[in-house]
Amino acid sequence: MAHVDMLVIGSGPAGRRAAVQSAKLGKSVLVVDKGRRLGGVSVHTGTIPSKTLRETVLNLSGWRERGFYGRGYRVKQDITAGDLMQRLHKTLDHEVEVLQHQFMRNMVQSASGEAKFIDRNRVELTDDDGDISHVSFDKALIATGTHPFRPDHVPFDETRVFDSDSILEIPHLPRSMTVIGGGVIGVEYATIFSALDVPVTLIESRESILNFVDTEIVDDFIHQMRDRGIVIRLGATVDHIEKSDTGITVALTDGRKVRSEVLLFAAGRSGSVEALNLPAIGVEPDKRGRIKVDPKTFQTSAPNIYAAGDIIGFPSLASTSMEQGRVAACHAFDVAPPPAPATFPYGIYAVPEISTVGQSEDEVRASGVPYECGIARFRETSRGHIMGVDTGFLKLIFALDTRRLLGAHIVGEGATELIHIGQAVINLGGGVDFFVENTFNYPTLAEAYKVAGLDAWNRMGQPEPGQ
Repeated sequence: MAHVDMLVIGSGPAGRRAAVQSAKLGKSVLVVDKGRRLGGVSVHTGTIPSKTLRETVLNLSGWRERGFYGRGYRVKQDITAGDLMQRLHKTLDHEVEVLQHQFMRNMVQSASGEAKFIDRNRVELTDDDGDISHVSFDKALIATGTHPFRPDHVPFDETRVFDSDSILEIPHLPRSMTVIGGGVIGVEYATIFSALDVPVTLIESRESILNFVDTEIVDDFIHQMRDRGIVIRLGATVDHIEKSDTGITVALTDGRKVRSEVLLFAAGRSGSVEALNLPAIGVEPDKRGRIKVDPKTFQTSAPNIYAAGDIIGFPSLASTSMEQGRVAACHAFDVAPPPAPATFPYGIYAVPEISTVGQSEDEVRASGVPYECGIARFRETSRGHIMGVDTGFLKLIFALDTRRLLGAHIVGEGATELIHIGQAVINLGGGVDFFVENTFNYPTLAEAYKVAGLDAWNRMGQPEPGQ
């Protein structure tokens, strides 16, 4: 029986970072993934594919140039599903190649197969040919990620009814689309297909979408969606779904019906734990397959077994999953990593992008801290004019007593890149005077930070002596 110091189940962001960190600590590592290729959900059906699809759509559709040339402008007149897939597969091949090289450089072993726990120090591996082997380990990390939630009442067929995995293999661009689910995934795909001028209806059972994002940002985002023709049904519960040869009809409990050529069901994901035999190690997932861990060490109820990434739930970001995997590996081998920063950025790759870091205005108000906001609209910047950007804005929230930045929130072009300035200032304890006193490249969208800082400073005034 083979033996390793660290067994990693899953090769997504959390798994790969834990594997490399363990190897850098001089430990023997085996990464097991049941996928045909390394990379996990992030590379093959999640983060990288959806963001590649978004970039391809924006380039081929000429979306970024429509501020100048009008809504009818297109770089390529007849965009096909094949056009989208060509760039997608090229990007995925590159990602897999980089990961394989990273494992090779760090002497991380990998195997394709399904892992099943025998006990807290052994697993059974079944490869694609059905051959079985066994591996013993000192420490293990579960990083199997999630898969789309597929309720029985939804008639998935990968022809007219898709989930967020199968939508990547859509055979042709639809004439119309209904998206059920107003979370991050549903919103991203709804706006991506809308950028291709596909009529989209978004159905969400709650009264709002993206309820973890600052309300003012969400309100502006919804306005932009509706302005370009996306129909949004909030507070709408699905009664049943009818499929025919001509399309899909979604019947709502209030009597309304939504008809379209295809349906994307994107209402939640479930942890991929079915094959792991978790009872053998005394770990019990919740009803959505998520595993409970110590938030500081990522240990499960089995002390030598850790879990990280989407399998442990919120925030389910590739960026945070990587850090979770690294911290888990360090703790497993008694190496103390530096404390994690209090805040991290959240990026939503919709059209337009949304990114946020720190506290929302609702959270600051609930905390009782006196505050002031500064706003900068991208159309007010010279770079915005040059780019033809007529929507989007940056919002900064400052504490009145300390003048420190509490939150930064952006909707619009480049939001996921721009947010890191706000992240750095928050984590380094900076405040409004940093933005007022510093010089930003001109013309840039980043200059919006100075504009928003001045907007807040004009209402906050000079700092009191001693501040």
